[in-house]
Amino acid sequence: MPSPSANRLTALRSLLEQEGLDGLIIPHSDEYLGEYTPACAERLEWLTGFSGSAGLAIVLPETAAVFSDGRYVTQMDQQVDKSCWSCEHMYQTPPNQWLADHAPKGARIGYDSRIMSQAELLPFQATAQTYSLSATAGNLVDRLWTDRPAFPAGPAVIHPLAYAGEASDSKRKRLAQGLVRAGQAAAVLSDSSSIAWLLNIRGADIPCLPVVLAFAVLHADTTVDLFIQGSKLPANVRDWLGDAVRVHEPDAMEQVLAGLKGRVVSVDPATNAVWFTETLTRHGATVQESPDPCLLPKALKNPTEQEGSRKAHLKDGIALCRFLHWLDQNALNTTELKAAATLDAFRTEGADYRGESFPAISGSGPNGAVIHYRVTPESDRALTANEVYLIDSGGQYPEGTTDVTRTLWTGPDAPPARLKETFTRVLKGNLRLGRARFPKGTTGSALDTLARFDLWQAGQDYDHGTGHGVGSFLSVHEGPARISKIPNPIALDAGMILSNEPGYYEPGAYGIRLETLVLVHPMPHVEGARPGFEFETLTLAPFDRRLIDEQTLGQEDKTILDAYHARVLELIGPHLPPEAQKWLKTACAPLTAA
Repeated sequence: MPSPSANRLTALRSLLEQEGLDGLIIPHSDEYLGEYTPACAERLEWLTGFSGSAGLAIVLPETAAVFSDGRYVTQMDQQVDKSCWSCEHMYQTPPNQWLADHAPKGARIGYDSRIMSQAELLPFQATAQTYSLSATAGNLVDRLWTDRPAFPAGPAVIHPLAYAGEASDSKRKRLAQGLVRAGQAAAVLSDSSSIAWLLNIRGADIPCLPVVLAFAVLHADTTVDLFIQGSKLPANVRDWLGDAVRVHEPDAMEQVLAGLKGRVVSVDPATNAVWFTETLTRHGATVQESPDPCLLPKALKNPTEQEGSRKAHLKDGIALCRFLHWLDQNALNTTELKAAATLDAFRTEGADYRGESFPAISGSGPNGAVIHYRVTPESDRALTANEVYLIDSGGQYPEGTTDVTRTLWTGPDAPPARLKETFTRVLKGNLRLGRARFPKGTTGSALDTLARFDLWQAGQDYDHGTGHGVGSFLSVHEGPARISKIPNPIALDAGMILSNEPGYYEPGAYGIRLETLVLVHPMPHVEGARPGFEFETLTLAPFDRRLIDEQTLGQEDKTILDAYHARVLELIGPHLPPEAQKWLKTACAPLTAA
């Protein structure tokens, strides 16, 4: 019997034929081009069964493929019906090259200009020698998806200055000055996180991401046109926005853009849909490609946001250490789902917890080797004796956003020597990066090797970035800076919060990832030294001592780890119940002297 995915693929091919198309590009993104999408925009999952947060599908008359990166290779293999879809690593087999190799000569390939950025479309344009690209009238998947969920209806809420640290009019003035310097009259904003940051509002339109879905145009005179359903703006939020923010229904967007005729308008080719460039150009505006003006200022957390993040990590650390104590007692009497739910319950007992910052990755044994594994009732696995358990999770608090990963041994026997050595090499990478000092102007790609060095010495590596930016009660994955092999021109700067998460994955056996969040701040002044930065580790949770090989760790890293554990004990210990305090004291005890 054909799978739902096979039936939907057949229906889509029939619709393509009716539309005079020979193929269709289906990205994971929605109209707002965010990493996370509401249920009503999960078109890629509906069509292919693949639920990862990064991916794309291409449908042709005789073949079809799903693409994602190294985080999701195993997940694609598990979720996608390979009788009708091939699964491709998008860096090893670029989607545009696959299309060029497989499309019939003269094929007409459709795409929805509302959900593809210029940056996404450009590679396909570059290889369109044997096929042509054609924007579709509306989204063709939506025409087949008869039980598609409704658009989110939740209201916007105020993000107070006690958490934001800077008023919206001050932010708008700073950014408007940048537009004036660039000779731009306005900038289009599609990233709901940027809009939330700029206007000091939050919402709940997307699970784990506290935003309301909206579009905006920031003008050089500091005013803003905000496109959002009026029903989503309560009176107090409307007053909070003030008269400088003009509110429109979303269907008024083209009319407002048409009013920019003859003006220079900034459009970010990575965060805005192609539709904006097409529409502005059609109405006589001059489009100038430049980054979303909110991205870098948003990443540079102000002092209020920095202190808020410390408070959020203290709250989160208390919950996480209570969970680790619970797991120490119950590892052989729980499942992946129950463990994740228990951690969330501990967080819920704390003050001001607003929910997970992403669905927890709770993977035992071979499931831990799936880098972005998401446990379901069907995949739920009981933790068993003498195996590795990986828990990657985070919380949203009004003060900040957290993201932490710990890898644990279930016992009761001692772990194998090779496993301990590998775990320790991952740990050394985390410690090496975490204590780095670097001159002003250093990019994350220049630091990435620090986290991989000890793994490389053993011929090991991991197929994901080492660090991503993290928002302030916003997205757990935030640009523009990152720590990765992939070159990135954005230098790390004071106020940025990034993850530090080296790992190692043995397919079919186990996964190891050790993640802390770090805050960039100026390093102490040294006479004659260049200005530079260092990291402050924000995450407060012990690493599993049972998996540490002290000989591989070495004395310098022992000293660093002992100091970190002493800080965890000092800050978290007083907030724990007596039994958990006793456990934490043991978990944070100094390693034996060399």
